[in-house]
Amino acid sequence: MKTKDLTIAIVALVLLGALAFVWLAPSGLKQAPDIAVTTLDGRTIRLAELRGRPVLVTFWATSCPGCVQEMPHLIELYHELAPKGLEIIGIAMSYDPPNHVMQMAKERQIPYPIALDTTAAASQAFGEVKLTPTSFLIAPDGRVVQQKIGEMDMPMVRQTILNMLATRTASAG
Repeated sequence: MKTKDLTIAIVALVLLGALAFVWLAPSGLKQAPDIAVTTLDGRTIRLAELRGRPVLVTFWATSCPGCVQEMPHLIELYHELAPKGLEIIGIAMSYDPPNHVMQMAKERQIPYPIALDTTAAASQAFGEVKLTPTSFLIAPDGRVVQQKIGEMDMPMVRQTILNMLATRTASAG
């Protein structure tokens, strides 16, 4: 009888854990959605146009301490790997006041494109992103190969991107 109770308890815990993950995590994606975002400088970026290169999409907010803490690492990654083919797109959440986003982008001298998601269309396309930071690493073929809620393991992300860039260079040459 105790074994049966233990088994039921374990199954219940696993189900509760799975439900919590599904509730909080963006929907599992295989292919990145073909979204178009408008950057602070008025450019339109379509993810489909970036095929052939790795893309890191990060949803953030000016009020998010983890986002602010991660920014210098993203800036460093962009400076190092953008010349080799990486694109980073920061997407500010719909609840973030545009003037706050513009001010932070200017103050922190963010070199990668920052887009405003005023209608929440981008966050919906990526599976109802609710928490920040939430990041998606997209392979050159358009597949989402990594998604992370919270701050990223930057050495691991950097290595994954370097591997993508090396594979991309080898197949082009």
